[in-house]
Formats: sequence, C-alpha cells, structure tokens
Amino acid sequence: EGGLVLRSLRGALNALERQDVELADEVIAFDDEVDDRYRGIEKGVELVLARHTPVASDLRLVLAILHSNMHLERMGDQCVTIAKITKLTHSLAQEPRMLEGFEEMGARAEEMIRIALDSFAARDLERARSLADLDELIDTANRRVVEQVMALPKEAALQEWGMRMIVVSRSLERIGDNAVDIGEHRGSGAEVAHP
Repeated sequence: EGGLVLRSLRGALNALERQDVELADEVIAFDDEVDDRYRGIEKGVELVLARHTPVASDLRLVLAILHSNMHLERMGDQCVTIAKITKLTHSLAQEPRMLEGFEEMGARAEEMIRIALDSFAARDLERARSLADLDELIDTANRRVVEQVMALPKEAALQEWGMRMIVVSRSLERIGDNAVDIGEHRGSGAEVAHP
C-alpha cells in the first residue's frame, strides 16, 4: 500500500508540474487500487483478530498495522485532491516558482513516507524520530506558500490559481503529518513524541 501511495504522490506532483490533465485523471482513478489495498489489509486484520486472538506485543503490532493502513489511505486521498486541483487550474495563469516549491515539498513528503514505512518495519525508534524534523520543514514550506499567494499580483486568474495552490500545499503538509503518525506507531508499544 505504501508503494501505491508513493506512486500516486509522484503522479500527482508530475501532473501538477506539467499541468497534465490526463495524468491527473490517472491519479484519481488509481486511488481505487489504494482503496482496494486498504480494504484488503483491514479485512486481514479482522481475520487475525478473529482467528488468533493476539496478545500483548502481537496485538500492538496488529493495531499499529491498522493505524498505519488508515494513514496511508488518507495520503492516497490527499494525492487525489492534488490531482483534482490540477484539473481545475490547468488553464489558469501560474507562478512557476511556487510549482518548484511544491516539487521540493513533494520530495520531502516522499522521503517521509519511506522513512515512516522503513522505521515501522524495522521498529526503528531513532529513524522514526527523524520524521518530526522533516515535518517541520514541510510545515515551514506550507506557511511560505500562503505568504507567496498573498504577494501575488491581484489579477483574478492568478489569484484563483494561488488560492487553489494553498489547498495543494496543505495536502502535501497533511501527507507529512500522516507519515509522522505512522512513525509514532511502530507496533512495539513505544511511541515517538510528536512536537
């Protein structure tokens, strides 16, 4: 599921950068695969709970998997939001520097997803802790987007584009937050404190 979400995020970012409506449509349609995987994992967790009655650390792991599954599905939904915004804004005037900033935010979000999943798989507390610092970088970039939108020239098409880009920025910021949440629940019983 994590691999599907990474693919969806990369597709959404490429569609935004190129203003590629067909690619945006593919990202939107691809969300069905993310949702199918989500439901499959959820069903698998239900079966484990019903058939095996896990205890202590096993139960914590199963619950952490369920928790992470939910956050990955939400990330997929955020990718769909970015793709839908791309479709709404492809014909509007744009600010290229802001698009470059989204590429940087997106690369950081991809890194965070990988770290979250790797630290979850390895129960690596130290690696999971690094997510908070990366998240702060995305939060800062998100605040910068709002400032950039407020500074855009007051022409209607550019203002509309800018306001919609705030939604894109917020979606990338939420993907980072979801990665942090996965890192906080590695299934070992210990959690990473979120600042």
